[in-house]
Amino acid sequence: MIDIYDYNGKFTKDAALGQKSWFKCGGTADLLFEPDDIDDLARFLKNYPLDEPLLVLGSMANCIIRDGGIRGCVIHLGKPFADIEVKGTKIMAGAGALNGSVASAAAKAGIGGLEFLSGIPGTIGGALAMNAGAYGTEVKDALYAVMALGRGGVFTPLDPKDMDMGYRYCGAASGNIFVGAVFEGAVEDKNLVRKRLKDIKSKRQKTQPISEQTGGSTFANPSAEYLAKAGLPEDMRAWQLVEKVGGRTLQIGGARMSDKHLNFMINTGNATATDLENLGDELIKRVQDDCGLTLHWEIKRLGYK
Repeated sequence: MIDIYDYNGKFTKDAALGQKSWFKCGGTADLLFEPDDIDDLARFLKNYPLDEPLLVLGSMANCIIRDGGIRGCVIHLGKPFADIEVKGTKIMAGAGALNGSVASAAAKAGIGGLEFLSGIPGTIGGALAMNAGAYGTEVKDALYAVMALGRGGVFTPLDPKDMDMGYRYCGAASGNIFVGAVFEGAVEDKNLVRKRLKDIKSKRQKTQPISEQTGGSTFANPSAEYLAKAGLPEDMRAWQLVEKVGGRTLQIGGARMSDKHLNFMINTGNATATDLENLGDELIKRVQDDCGLTLHWEIKRLGYK
């Protein structure tokens, strides 16, 4: 194992990750590393054994930290990786920058096309890793360039065209640690961009349980082709499938589906990570039994049960 005193960043043993996640429940990480800057991270990666478990997390918005915790080391890219800079129609953002902050910076500069980021909980690094999207736009639609470090600490610029990005998927996430990205928008009237941001915020407040202990969308929306094969309407959404199988009233332990949006799980106050995962798995089973269709988790479930 590495010598933790060789780095400028902060190390925490048995870090209480679950309590820091948006669900506020779950286990610990054997070791948490919060690098001081990109050079600190590169040096760590160069020295960290390739056969040891390693996981990178941002704000932990869209994940469940299982009760058994996470082995090996977790890297958290925080404030040192949260810089945002505007140059012309391009927005450069570190992987630790909040998606909403990037959208706000673009609006302030009169750059349109990035408002959708304000509807995605979490940070740029996580949004890149899963090609997150909201309100009809995905990260790949506005992405100009990506900066990454390989497991050996080698800096690698990535072209979005070569990143194999699809619906809630990014092939380049395997073996790379995203440290920043450049997005490109278009010059627009600031008031129009700000109005769209305000509209998204209002819609989220009305339709999503953003004040609850939640983690974003639980399941990915099935494709139109998959729905058609199952004999279901091609525009059916995951929340409608949850409702179809009685998910509106379903609660397991302290975990239940939100009445405000049936594709959001919430911790009612005393849920365990196992409660949350069991609730999701029960709904997957019900949809499979009732509709002959498999819902897929959008939330990442990390660690050991």
